[in-house]
Amino acid sequence: MKKQVLVSVDRAETRVALLEATGTPGAAQKSASRGRRGNGKGAPPAGYRIAELYIERRGARSIVGNIYKGRVEAVLPGLEAAFVDIGLDKNGFLHVDEIVLPGVQVGRRGHSGGPSIAELLKPGQEIIVQVVKDPLKTKGARLSMELTIAGRYLVYAPTGHGVGVSRRLDQRERERLRRATAKLKLERGGVIVRTAAQGAKRQDFERELLYLTKLYEVLEARAARSKAPALVFQEADLSVRVVRDIFSEEFEKAIVDNPRGYERLTSFLTRTAPDLVERVELWEEEEADLFEAYGVDAVLEQTLSRRVDLPSGGYLMIDHTEALTVIDVNSGSFIGRGKDGGLEETITQTNLEAAEEVVNQLRLRDIGGIIVIDFIDMARARNREAVMKRLREALERDRTRTFTAEISTLGLVEMTRQNVTEGLREIVSKPCPTCGGEGVIRSEETIAIEHERRLRKLAAEHPEAEAFLVQMNPRVTIQFTGQGSRALEALEQETGKFFHFEGSEGLPLDHFALSFAGSRKEVEERALPFREGDEVFVDIDEPHMYIAEDAVAKIDGYIVSIVGAAAHVGERRLVRIVRADRTQATAVLLDEHGEVVSPPPPQRQEGGARLSPAADQGEGRSRIDLGVDAQARAEAGLSASPTSLDSDPGEDALLNSTAGARRKGKGNGSGDRLPSSGGRRRSEKGEPLRAHGENSS
Repeated sequence: MKKQVLVSVDRAETRVALLEATGTPGAAQKSASRGRRGNGKGAPPAGYRIAELYIERRGARSIVGNIYKGRVEAVLPGLEAAFVDIGLDKNGFLHVDEIVLPGVQVGRRGHSGGPSIAELLKPGQEIIVQVVKDPLKTKGARLSMELTIAGRYLVYAPTGHGVGVSRRLDQRERERLRRATAKLKLERGGVIVRTAAQGAKRQDFERELLYLTKLYEVLEARAARSKAPALVFQEADLSVRVVRDIFSEEFEKAIVDNPRGYERLTSFLTRTAPDLVERVELWEEEEADLFEAYGVDAVLEQTLSRRVDLPSGGYLMIDHTEALTVIDVNSGSFIGRGKDGGLEETITQTNLEAAEEVVNQLRLRDIGGIIVIDFIDMARARNREAVMKRLREALERDRTRTFTAEISTLGLVEMTRQNVTEGLREIVSKPCPTCGGEGVIRSEETIAIEHERRLRKLAAEHPEAEAFLVQMNPRVTIQFTGQGSRALEALEQETGKFFHFEGSEGLPLDHFALSFAGSRKEVEERALPFREGDEVFVDIDEPHMYIAEDAVAKIDGYIVSIVGAAAHVGERRLVRIVRADRTQATAVLLDEHGEVVSPPPPQRQEGGARLSPAADQGEGRSRIDLGVDAQARAEAGLSASPTSLDSDPGEDALLNSTAGARRKGKGNGSGDRLPSSGGRRRSEKGEPLRAHGENSS
């Protein structure tokens, strides 16, 4: 397995990416290769993939490995645990299994005979503890009194004894390392030989053991003169930890984009592994970002998505809950390969791909805790065994401790993955402030129904008021004003009151507030966003639904129909309001001199849709005379006029307002042109500009 490490250091955070590829690592690259980008296309080098990502924010560093002098706050015999104040917001949790005291044999969980935790610890007692698990969600840090100090090749345990060797190494290498460490002078404590020690010599172990024992002596002296709670020892930062823990002969190179970070890593390796120093490179392309050049930013963005696509066309869906993470496997668009591919083969192929990708995502997203994988059901036992074999083989590449149960007949696999620090998702995101992380919110219709009840209550609580101005989100308002304002009219008839609405898209969807209550005239004066004659800049959003030459602008849910503006959709134009109702307004275009732009003549098709005479004369509700289209609507089961229940929200209002504008534009001596003076102008923010003819003083 070939590997590379990318280290990006910014002011606010440090990011580390681990790249993997199959094959044998090549020779160390010299400085002439420094600064080359991935494959030149914003992706990892050929054959490599992003295997693991780590992010550490300034002010939110992981405290795993830190050693504190703490004070016991509470001892709980019922939980066989104690809470220890180590100077953080939440007290740390210390289980009886993690208690180590000189000359005391502590009982373990499920075994009787040892002293109880109440006999071992007392409130107010000062003890030395180490963090073994970061505070997660509502829980405090997990603590242990069994201290360990990690080096590159060894982990020194002051309270342990003997020498242990990592089981991740093959048996032959483990035997060699046992011989190399057999004569180490361990005056007290014990050591564990790490996986990174593969190929190390006895001199390397002796040098590192001397360093670690001296470091522990310094730690002891600092703890003796400190007053609890106090930090006694702080783990190295992310970049040094990753290089210390995993950088070995398997790695072709480590690329660092920060000169100071580069110096830190080379200094560390010079002291611990001089032969690897030449494999550390400084990224020198100032015009290109390291993570962007290697495609890491794109992968980081993908980790926030629930869906992960598989090569054959299937996909995974990853869902997080409070108790566990569920990964669902779906066949998607994969329909098998070849004429002989049956359903079982198609399902098995999808599950085999999913087993590999599940492990990739667990490592990439650093998902921990209980994990349930829902593979597609397989009828044959040998296929289930093949999927489990693929899953376990992939898990061997994972450095984090895992446990996997057998696959069930329903295709479910239960597993656990050690959860030590926050995962990538928790670091780079936060719960949605609207839904609180639920993923769903109440619909506009549901909120409108609740608001209607509140409007009835308002009417009952204020019998003296004739009308009300209510503030709510425009997307909820449309539930009352759409469909020709039928819902609003019915409510007003029922209560005998009049209701006007205001608000913007920035309001929470369920926002409801009474702005004003009084006479109908007072409320209308406050409620209408525009008055006849106002001139305002608007963004013309879309063509009119029924009148081809007109267009529509929407301002916080308030509809403005603009006569003759169809050719200006997508533009920002100055218009003059010629009619304003509580749910919609009609306007005409103005040129740069403030003069009305003559609209084009109405486009009417023979036998097609046109404004009816009733609309042109302003008698009653405007409607569409469909002519021969009325028969087609009847055959479709619709009413003859689209102003009934099959209408779109607000279309009646648009037709009414546009017809009114055309009526208002007649009889002024200039055909369809409307008066160009006498109105109030508004700025781009909607504030009135100086009216035509006003004295500037």
